[in-house]
Amino acid sequence: MAQHKSPAQGAPSAALNGRYAHVKGWGTANASIAMHNSELEKLVDTSHDWIVERTGISERRIANERESVVTLGVKAAQQALAKADMLPDEIELIIVATSTPYYYFPSTACLIQDKLGATNAGAFDIVAACTGFIYALGLASAQIKAGGVNTALIIGTETLSRIMDWQDRSTCILFGDGAGAFVLKVSDAPGGIQDVVMHSDGSGADLLYASTGIRETWDGDASEQRLYMNGREVFRFATRVMASATHEVVAKAGLTLDDIDVIVPHQANQRIIQAAAKTMKLPMERFFVNLDHYGNTSAASIPLAIGEAVEKGAIKAQDKIVLVGFGAGLTWGAALLEWDSIEEPPRSAVRELVRSAWYILARMRSFLSRVLRFLERVIFRPPGEVYGEKLDK
Repeated sequence: MAQHKSPAQGAPSAALNGRYAHVKGWGTANASIAMHNSELEKLVDTSHDWIVERTGISERRIANERESVVTLGVKAAQQALAKADMLPDEIELIIVATSTPYYYFPSTACLIQDKLGATNAGAFDIVAACTGFIYALGLASAQIKAGGVNTALIIGTETLSRIMDWQDRSTCILFGDGAGAFVLKVSDAPGGIQDVVMHSDGSGADLLYASTGIRETWDGDASEQRLYMNGREVFRFATRVMASATHEVVAKAGLTLDDIDVIVPHQANQRIIQAAAKTMKLPMERFFVNLDHYGNTSAASIPLAIGEAVEKGAIKAQDKIVLVGFGAGLTWGAALLEWDSIEEPPRSAVRELVRSAWYILARMRSFLSRVLRFLERVIFRPPGEVYGEKLDK
């Protein structure tokens, strides 16, 4: 067990105004379909043993026709709110990290906000690929520490299976679908999210990307939407920056690697994690890894891993944890936090009933809002305008 320093020694960057951002709730959502490596053998020239040897992945989860980044994100968010014993209207900020949004606009965050009934929350998406959850955590915790908001919901949610080329062996064996969420809340107690570092290098944009399908010119043909990765170059980049970002965030907090209890890396590839551990001269036992059953779920991988680590007892109260990720952009980053507790706060049956009813009412409110906007257009339209289109004079 690591020997922790006092808050004064271990958290030099703590908020001077006494505001700290603590993780008060967490939730996960697994896509419904479990796709074993044996099923990929029917799609591409590969084998279960070949995939496991090179990636550590045995299966991945794939969203069914009723699931989307929105439904998965909502499920994870509802779990996180339940663990925090909060109602959606207590959330002031929602940030969704995703590389597979439901629309280009409106944001996936706004769609989730509507389904949750989080009527007091601002909402937006960020695109930082597999580093997205680290970026979201940094933005939300900074807002809380600065006094901009008191509560925030951050979600990583992906359906990478829907942009995958299932004939490309180099990529289709790696990725999966899922979602994870944190509820952050202000506290005057030291701890929580202590430090976050974020980096980017756009010169490596061509090493890992997914085309949008947007036409190159106004009258051109839409381009093919697919994911492309230069695996060898990404491997070299990833092993280097995972180690450097971990060292950086630990040093920024005034700690050493000996003070860290658990490292939760982006779940991309077993070999990458092993190489990073070797670079940091740490045993693999210090890393929590669950990619064997989920594959690379991009922005969702770290919160999904946290949820499972807590459930299995790999993360305990007062543990100091480093979250570290890398992805397209190129982007990379790390966050250091102290875990508050693995115990959920006591909840009353009445509170649970209110929360369940809230989600039902949120759907009704959303429907009524659409009806009212339609009636407003019909009844109160300006003269000379019909359903938003001006009449020719």
